[in-house]
Parts: sequence; structure tokens; C-alpha cells
Amino acid sequence: MGIILAVFLIAGVAAAVALGRDSRAGGDSGTAAKTVRGVIGSEKAEFFADPDTVKALAAKGFTVRTETSGSWAMDRLPLKGYDFAFPGSKAPADELSRSAEARGAPLRPFYSPLVVVAHRNAAEVLAANGLARLRAAGTDGPQGTGGSEGTDGSDRAGGGSKWATQGTLLMGPYLAAAEDDRTWQQLKGASGHAELSGTVFITSTDPVTSNSGALYLAAASYVADGGRVATDARAVERTAPLMRKLVQVQGAQQTSSDAPFRDFISGVGNPLVLVYESQVASLLMSSQRQEVGDLVVLYPDTTVSSDHTLVPLTDHGRELGELLSTDPVLRKLAVRHGFRPQGAAAEFTAATAGHTAYIDQRLTGVRQAPVPTAELLRSMARQARG
Repeated sequence: MGIILAVFLIAGVAAAVALGRDSRAGGDSGTAAKTVRGVIGSEKAEFFADPDTVKALAAKGFTVRTETSGSWAMDRLPLKGYDFAFPGSKAPADELSRSAEARGAPLRPFYSPLVVVAHRNAAEVLAANGLARLRAAGTDGPQGTGGSEGTDGSDRAGGGSKWATQGTLLMGPYLAAAEDDRTWQQLKGASGHAELSGTVFITSTDPVTSNSGALYLAAASYVADGGRVATDARAVERTAPLMRKLVQVQGAQQTSSDAPFRDFISGVGNPLVLVYESQVASLLMSSQRQEVGDLVVLYPDTTVSSDHTLVPLTDHGRELGELLSTDPVLRKLAVRHGFRPQGAAAEFTAATAGHTAYIDQRLTGVRQAPVPTAELLRSMARQARG
């Protein structure tokens, strides 16, 4: 009898193990059945690492493993074995689609415009010299229609009790100042601010490898060439000297906007830094929000929105892209990380309702510059780097 009971016990254990294997292979809808691997721009790393994102993806049967890379460097990676590539804009995504044999057209789940973060003293000096317009917290528009303009160039609402926290960078005047190699010391109102010294410039990322740096050149060249997008080599040559000034004055550049933004928030580095709006919005909406200090967010009057574009390299990669575009939970999580979902302005508006002092929900007065082809933008970046 003991031998018979032992046989039945062993058989029962074997059956349980077999059932467990079946469950892990996909029989249990509560566990992730598909592991997908992708390379992403670093600005999306926190979104994919968020435990709530991991949980939402697992509920749909996905475990996502990511590695980061500069958007314009992804085409030089050996993508065999990856399920998707997720650069920060359409141009490098289109290039990847052609070279990596994508499974269908790229998908654009969300986007984010480029902005310039500034310390208050720097923003006020720019405004006093006609390079920016500022609005105070609590006013109705980017030029402070609900308040009066202060003598320092900033707008003050309610009799001067609120300092400017948002404004517009005037790209034409700013590029003219860059062309003339203007220094902070040459701008009125800069004296007495020891941190404002040397040439006036915006810190951006390496345009050869990084999406935000390349898009900065796309917007700047468009303005510098009289509102014309570069369509050939001659157009690139026309603005090349100015593009070199914008880049080479910075010295060594980062390949990701994350480090310059963190330095800025920590109070070190250059007083003007080009970042994604999503980085600012994510910081403001974070449950563990750190102090933003004297942050002023400047929306360039001519800019480029970064359309985060997923290139599906396998069928599983395409399924993931479709989920990010359509699943309500994942869209809500993307908004929480500062991204604007495609075709759903209301979601972003609702989430940032408490942060309109810094975030221009409607992108008032912001003009979108067309982006040159990937080939021309690469040429522009290489010439800018010298």
C-alpha cells in the first residue's frame, strides 16, 4: 500500500510541474507570455521602468526589456534579435524602417515639443533685451495678458506678487545674438549676476547622435533661412556657419538630454538648456517631486515636436506599438511621464491642469518647423560639429 501511495504522489507532483510549465508558456492569462526586447531613446527609460507600466504591460501579456541609445545612432546598432526600435522622432525612425526591414509602418504613440529651461535671472535678462517674452504665474497668456510688465522685462501678475515661470523664446532675435557672438556681459541687466558670463548659448545634445540636438538644428536652420526647410546641400551650406556657432560654443556635448536637465535642476551647468517638455511635465507631476527652484520654461516661437516613433522589427514589436497607441492605461501612464498622446489633447490637459504656470497646454503661438530629410539633417549635424 505504501509503494502504491508513493507512486500516486510522484505522479501528482509531475502533473503539477507540467501544468506549471503550461501556465508559464501562456496558459495563464495573468502572467506575461511574450518577452520583447527593444532599443529606446533615454528620455523614455523612466516610462518603461515605471512599476505601473511594467504591471500594465504584463496584464496584456508583455515583458519589455529595453536598452538606451541616441536616436540617430540606432541605425548603427546590430538590431538582430530586437523586437522594436523607439527613437525620438520620425526622421531616424523612417531611416531605420528602410534599413532594418520593419514589420509595417512605424507607429507614433506620443510626442513632446522641445523647450528651453532657464533660471529666472537668465530669462529676465533675455526678456529685457528682446530675446524672450515672459508671463507670470497666474496670467492668461504667454505674454502676461493678465498682468503688467515689470521694468526688468518680466510680466508680473496681481501687482507684482508672482514672478515669471513661463514664456516664449524669440528664435529670430536669439539667433541674431548668436550670429554676433553676444555675451551676457553685453546684455543690459546682466551685471550683478556672476553666473551670467561668457557667450550666450543654449546647451543642447550632440546632433550627430541625439534626437533633441538634431531637431534643434532643424528649427534653427529653418528660422535662419527665412522660414525655408533645407531641401538640398546648398540650403545646408547657407546656414552651416551659424549652426557651427550654435554647437561649437558648447564644447563637449552629451548624447542624452537627461544629464543636462538633471544638472540644471541641481543648480549647476549652463543657465539655458534645451530639453523635452515631457521632462519638465514629468518632474512636475512626479509623486516624489523635487523643488524646481527658479525654473522658467521658454517655448521657442518656432520649434519642432519630437514624435516618438516606434519601428516594429517583429510581430511582437508591432503588437507592443499598437498597445502603446491605443491602451487607455498605457496612454495615461505616458501622460504621467509628461508625453502628449497622439490625437488626445484632453488627456494631457487634464493631467497638467495643476501645472499651467510652467506648461503651455495649448502651445500658444508656437510654430512647428518642418524637418529636413534624415540625409540632409545628418549632413547639417556633421557640418555643425566641424
